[in-house]
Amino acid sequence: MADLRLNRVTKSYGDHLVIEPLDLAAEAGEFVVFVGPSGCGKSTLLRMIAGLENTTGGEIEIGGKVVTHLSPVDRGVAMVFQSYALYPHMTVEENIGFGLKIAGLPKAERKAKVEKAAEVLQLTPYLQRKPKALSGGQRQRVAIGRAIVKEPRIFLFDEPLSNLDAELRVQMRLEVARLHQELGATMIYVTHDQVEAMTLADKIVVLRGGRIEQVGSPMSLYEDPDNTFVAGFIGSPKMNFVKCAVDAVDEGRVSVTAPELGEGSFTVSSMRGQVGLGTDLTLGFRPEHVAIGSDLPVTARIEVVERLGNVTYAHIATSQGARLILELRGDDRARQGDSISFKPNPDRVLLFDSNGQRV
Repeated sequence: MADLRLNRVTKSYGDHLVIEPLDLAAEAGEFVVFVGPSGCGKSTLLRMIAGLENTTGGEIEIGGKVVTHLSPVDRGVAMVFQSYALYPHMTVEENIGFGLKIAGLPKAERKAKVEKAAEVLQLTPYLQRKPKALSGGQRQRVAIGRAIVKEPRIFLFDEPLSNLDAELRVQMRLEVARLHQELGATMIYVTHDQVEAMTLADKIVVLRGGRIEQVGSPMSLYEDPDNTFVAGFIGSPKMNFVKCAVDAVDEGRVSVTAPELGEGSFTVSSMRGQVGLGTDLTLGFRPEHVAIGSDLPVTARIEVVERLGNVTYAHIATSQGARLILELRGDDRARQGDSISFKPNPDRVLLFDSNGQRV
């Protein structure tokens, strides 16, 4: 395993800057996930680390060695793509060991490495099968096995589960997590799925428009986002947002009015800085961070009810025009058209300024 350092790395296509100058560190053995919407630059950044894309500026270090201008084969990395890219005429054993064969590794050593990788990935019973006789999840494990036998210093994954159905995605997500624990390897993983990011990562890097919005552990990003983009992207369902204005300030706690939630005031205690009376802000709270009862200040009409077994999500609309989502755990009584009253938890409400930054 090895650490990774990106120092003021940039990427341009002509005059179009797609990766703004950025600094990033991944420690040895860390599982780092790049997450963001389509077109945010996460796959481009991964390909720059792999050496499949040239950098326009800055340096890339792997294990303390500058590899910015080295070819992919000399960087000590192995990449797993969204496409399995298996040879259909070869067996699983031949597919996993093909790179070693090309490198001229003796047959006995090659066989030992393939068998070890197959054992880790639970592919031993399938070594003599061809790809057409495998499920999608098994084919993806073969692609991962092809990377493992190279014994890279860093594993790179580019949306490896995107081609799988929902059930297989869950299964493979668990297998990737188990693989990381067994190998203790440094892994950089790209996905647009924030559930994958939350469940796999030691560290999440949230990207938007070629720049880093925030870096941190999954729960730190969930509980303490820097801006409305991160707050809305991390978490499913996403955070609720409504416009508000400050009407009182008292020793680190503020009171705000939010017309879309009615005429009452709401206390906020999770503050990063100072705000003045009358300041226009955005109030954010997650669907689970509310109290629900019969005598609470916000009343709304339930438009849609989503029942997921252990949890129910109520999509609601206030008479003032706000559309929000509330989590109703263990509550199967909610029905479309019902009225519901609630209040955001003041300890979990967040405030953002006019530029979407936390205050």
